[in-house]
Amino acid sequence: MIRVLIVDDHKLVRQGLRFLLEQEDGIEVVGECADGTAAIQAVRTLEPTVVLLDLFMPGPNGISVLTEIKQDRPATEVLMLTSSTDDEHLIAAVRAGALAYLPKTAGVDQVVASVRAAARGESVLEPRIAARLVREVREVATRRKPLDQLSPREVEVLTVLARGRSNREIARLLTISEETVKAHVSSILTKLGLSDRTQAAIFGLQQRLVPLDEALLDEGR
Repeated sequence: MIRVLIVDDHKLVRQGLRFLLEQEDGIEVVGECADGTAAIQAVRTLEPTVVLLDLFMPGPNGISVLTEIKQDRPATEVLMLTSSTDDEHLIAAVRAGALAYLPKTAGVDQVVASVRAAARGESVLEPRIAARLVREVREVATRRKPLDQLSPREVEVLTVLARGRSNREIARLLTISEETVKAHVSSILTKLGLSDRTQAAIFGLQQRLVPLDEALLDEGR
């Protein structure tokens, strides 16, 4: 069961999202919050799988709340809710640990698909955001020899991750446990100075661990 927490200061948005998601099998809305402070506490007590988090709210803004959530409960995936088209804010959210973002104008299919993808640890970013992150990761790569810092097993994990696979799929393909995969992913992020698995996947593509056309085919499977 995918446990979802909705955080938005507009009641109508919360109610609309709840209504949409509660029609879906395998998804349970475990709570709603109108501000960031309440959201941080709710994540601690409700332990949601996915948080739909408003980027702009009174009090602590979405990025501050996101940072707190990822520190408290790294396993919880966060989708940013936004009506903004400002790349800087969206990129800052991804840097802080957001898996992706969801426009408030999104249709039913996009909302449901995004929540299910997030629960699998998968990220879908618009090309312009992905391109910006690729440039940032490329700058990191030019400053060091990053793959030399990884163990052979970590390189294997990164290679499969770059194909857009979830932790469960990586575990199955490499015949290791999901907990071991999580530990390897955490180590990879630390060693490479990256903030999340999205940047790690892009980094793997930049290092040519996976041809780009194969990665795109895997994402579309």
